[in-house]
Amino acid sequence: MGIILNDDFTFIVQGITGREALNFTRECLNYGSKIVGGVTPGRGGREVYGVKVYDSVREITEQTRVDGSVITVPYQFTPDAAFEAIDAGIKEIVIITEGIQRKSAVEIIEFAKMHGARVIGPNCLGVISPGVCRFGSLGGPAEDCKKAFGPGSVGVMSRSGGMTTEICNALTVAGLGVSTAISIGGDPVVGSSYAELMPLFEDDPQTEAVVIYSEPGGPMEAQLAQWSQDNNSRLPIVAFVSGRFMDDMPGVSFGHAGTVVHRKVDSPAEKIRAMRAAGISVADLIGDIPRLVRERTGG
Repeated sequence: MGIILNDDFTFIVQGITGREALNFTRECLNYGSKIVGGVTPGRGGREVYGVKVYDSVREITEQTRVDGSVITVPYQFTPDAAFEAIDAGIKEIVIITEGIQRKSAVEIIEFAKMHGARVIGPNCLGVISPGVCRFGSLGGPAEDCKKAFGPGSVGVMSRSGGMTTEICNALTVAGLGVSTAISIGGDPVVGSSYAELMPLFEDDPQTEAVVIYSEPGGPMEAQLAQWSQDNNSRLPIVAFVSGRFMDDMPGVSFGHAGTVVHRKVDSPAEKIRAMRAAGISVADLIGDIPRLVRERTGG
């Protein structure tokens, strides 16, 4: 079954009448996901691909069960949208919006923790358990998504939405498939780290290995390595570390806002060293990932 999602998972889309939301709402519905409402203040009563639009989250949660919300509103309105969803009792929050101020991101994450909710993102594409549910915009058009994300036994986590798809496609082509894939977000502050999500994979009987796509900057890989050692994880972990050229370019950022090397320990070389010391296999090429997974699982 994978993690977070199940066959009965329901969610709403906040900002559903925006251009990006219109596209992924259509593709999620085509995939078979259960979207039970959308929210755009002032546009209540409309419909988007058969999904009714409301003025507030509470109007939806008062009449039906809502497990999650995908938030794709302008960054200045994102904190209020997240607070509204969490306050209405929604426990799984995916924030697609990027460029949210760090202070605001921290406030959202802390508010979620106070209410027993989980945040994926900001600046992410969401979560997918192949054949079960697609929660967000990960994977592009539904038909392409079904081809790239085949059901299987490997959990995938990545800061890059595009590389999440690339890795899952490689695993699918190799016949390994994916249990759940999570685009955790590329901003400096994100709601769920690799180490925080690992216990979910650890408890999932479908998952037999985990793959992560790492980028320069931040402590998440070191935290994952420490978690794996401290908890004697049953799951083999395979990682790919991008941006190795940045070892000689401290302070330079590329792509995501979170990919800035401020300290030596944030550099690709140090990430590789820490993960290998913890028993995590590090691939030199994306194409090596399926082979390393097979070697580690005996499959």
